[in-house]
Amino acid sequence: MATEVLLMAVVDGLGKEGDVVTVADGYARNYLMPRELAAPVSEGTRRRLAKLQVERDKEQAESLAEAQALAKKVGAASCTITVKVGEGEQLYGSVGESDIADALKTQGIEIDRHQVALTDHIKELGTFDVPVRLHPQVEATLKVWVVEE
Repeated sequence: MATEVLLMAVVDGLGKEGDVVTVADGYARNYLMPRELAAPVSEGTRRRLAKLQVERDKEQAESLAEAQALAKKVGAASCTITVKVGEGEQLYGSVGESDIADALKTQGIEIDRHQVALTDHIKELGTFDVPVRLHPQVEATLKVWVVEE
């Protein structure tokens, strides 16, 4: 048997929020509905979905505005990281995402280390432009100075 359900969220391989899809009874009853990913098709469900979409749009607009404000702070900031250096200016270790996030924290800018988008750890002295992804639509560039201790 098959059941028609209204998707309340994006479900990979099935559809996006607001789509009416036909799925197996067990899949709907045991997976989609308990996780509130789908609901039976009805006018009440459609109204609830519309209300959820308005709330989500408002939250997304707020988070985008916060990310843009934080991007201005990050773009204007630069951080200096002091490291121990051996012969030939070789670093002991490397500078990673958490080091950069900690350096920004000392300046009063709170970001998660996962937002720092290093392609590879920094393993030499110098100046580097590091991208910081604050939101799917917002990215800032941070100037990082790696200097000898």
